[in-house]
Amino acid sequence: MTELGMVGAVSVDLNTAELATAVDTTKELEAAGFSTLWLPGSGGDNLERVAQLVRATSGIGIATGILSVDAVSANEVAQAYAELERDHPGRFVVGLGGAHGPRPFATMHAYLDTLDSTPPRIPLSARILSALGPRMLDLARERAAGAFPYLITPEYVTTAREALGPGKKLPVWVEVIPETDPDTARERAREALGFFLTLPHYATSFRRMGFTTDEIGSAAPRLIDGLVAWGDLGATVRRLREYLDAGADQVAVNIDRVPRELWRPLADALRS
Repeated sequence: MTELGMVGAVSVDLNTAELATAVDTTKELEAAGFSTLWLPGSGGDNLERVAQLVRATSGIGIATGILSVDAVSANEVAQAYAELERDHPGRFVVGLGGAHGPRPFATMHAYLDTLDSTPPRIPLSARILSALGPRMLDLARERAAGAFPYLITPEYVTTAREALGPGKKLPVWVEVIPETDPDTARERAREALGFFLTLPHYATSFRRMGFTTDEIGSAAPRLIDGLVAWGDLGATVRRLREYLDAGADQVAVNIDRVPRELWRPLADALRS
């Protein structure tokens, strides 16, 4: 696996952007100091876009963050990994998750069994799991290089780090809203999080972090402030550093909502 680095970028938009635009943007992110680009699968198959960006760039890691195991077969993922690893070793980080059926833990276990038993194999060191709760964090420790959680507080990072252990990777996806007015920032954050705030497994995760049912149902300010980094550059950097100080290896910022002119200052400030 490529070294993830301290600062990553997340982009949903680059999954569907024109290829030339996606390539140019990825190169710009790398030049600005982002070490990894995470492409959320949004429930579909974005392996072709991952391959396109790996082949069109020279250094930045490209990760599925997260590819749904309910949508893409283990054999397809393994074949894509083998082809990219042959010509561009260490560039593709295989992020897996999205098992939302009646037995998600068993589904993920079976998927990983296929990856481990059917050539071409994806080594444990090249895959990361979406993980929020204790069982999935244990699975990420045992059967992957680490975990890539979304919508967690800095305080919960400490719990995740303890569950994973010091030898595992813990990049964390954090939404950033570059807005200084509290009411406007929180409203924009609610729009950004959208349906994630309504999903039962995220509600369970929020309660695990100490938020009440009422706070979750109303997307209360305390919930938003706990999950999202907002404010000016200084306030945003301070908040993101809380994740790193709590044990995250990388903060992966959703750059779809961050103006281009802030990309380099944000990355520079986090690394300084």
